Amino acid sequence: MSTQDKMNIDERWKYLRMMKRRYEQARRQECKRLLDEMEAVTGLHRKSLIRLMNSHLERKPRQRQRSNTYGVEVDDALRVIAESWDYICAERLTPNLVWMAQHLERHDELTTSPLLREQLGRISVSTVGRRLGRLRQDEPRLPRQGPKQANRLTRDIPMTRIPWNEQEPGHFETDLVHHSGPSASGEFVCTVQMIDVATGWSERVAVLGRSYIVMQDAFGRMLARLPFPVLELHPDNGTEFFNHHLLRFWTKKVQGVSLSRSRPYHKNDNRFVEQKNDTLVRAYVGYERLDTVAQTLALNRLYDKMWVYYNLFQPVMRLTEKTVIRQEGQPTRVKRRYAPARTPFDRLCATNVMLPQHQQQLEALRDRTNPRRLRQEIYDAIDHLFSLPNAVTGVPEDIHHTLLSHSDADKGGNSPFTFSFNRTIILDN
Repeated sequence: MSTQDKMNIDERWKYLRMMKRRYEQARRQECKRLLDEMEAVTGLHRKSLIRLMNSHLERKPRQRQRSNTYGVEVDDALRVIAESWDYICAERLTPNLVWMAQHLERHDELTTSPLLREQLGRISVSTVGRRLGRLRQDEPRLPRQGPKQANRLTRDIPMTRIPWNEQEPGHFETDLVHHSGPSASGEFVCTVQMIDVATGWSERVAVLGRSYIVMQDAFGRMLARLPFPVLELHPDNGTEFFNHHLLRFWTKKVQGVSLSRSRPYHKNDNRFVEQKNDTLVRAYVGYERLDTVAQTLALNRLYDKMWVYYNLFQPVMRLTEKTVIRQEGQPTRVKRRYAPARTPFDRLCATNVMLPQHQQQLEALRDRTNPRRLRQEIYDAIDHLFSLPNAVTGVPEDIHHTLLSHSDADKGGNSPFTFSFNRTIILDN
């Protein structure tokens, strides 16, 4: 009998109560036949069935309750680890408990023992989920928050969709998030975001307005900071991505990058970056209006901290298999299987596309970074961002002060690294 065909305990007791009535009325030979049948159906020993048939068939309550498999030490460790990861789901957290516990111990945030590490290595996803439900209920979370004329420049850009099972790093979905608040009038801050489909690596830069000057500067920042080359850029059909200046930037000043675009009014063609627009942008800054140079610089400082936090420490789940299940009389279902949760940096290391010196730099950065303290710095950066006043009517804001060559990025060094892949990038000032 296969595992799926076996009875559960309730079904077995119900079946035995039904058979008991027949057993009590049967003669000797019939009782033998009934015992043979019950033995084949339930899998119980014949002597056990005889004792059950001669008893009241009432389930006795458990005399001694089960003790807890995991003690308060595991709860304390889960509380610190989950806080360091900003309370991600149990499916992402469980496969990475041991290494994060050891990492936090090196930063004096946690004390572990061989027994605790062994328990963290074998605890199940469901147990972690139940315990997190109790631990995080009082913990603070990040604040949650008509047809256009066709662009003729997009005629030669192919409409396609990056496959969900893309294995090669470098294929980026790109989108623009507006921080205009309730009114889209005037100039306001936008977030340019790039998500690598294969690894989940994310890049974000805040810009003031949507002119080609700030968009070109944003892409230049991200290209210089990426530890692996960009092979494909896949935005929507917005004119902020497809104009003469940016097309010249991608085709002439940045070599080796192919451009593709989504189908109009099909947001699911950019499903990875659309999801991250919510979890990595809106979850942090919500829908408030941001429209000053100071707010743009503060948002970029926040994104620089998030660059380290999400690429080096936050595990992401990647879809590995999709199975369509069709049954007559029932709606079609899709069964999805996911690989164990790993950080974008770990997935990137497994592809061997980074240069050894770049990988060593990022490993050293992760080793010396305290993720729990970094998370608190992110919260502090959010508070500082929203403490800044908005633009005053009649007082102009100079977008040139937000560019890389004018902002404090080149003075204080917001970005932790600048990588080079023999690619010439020329920015127009």
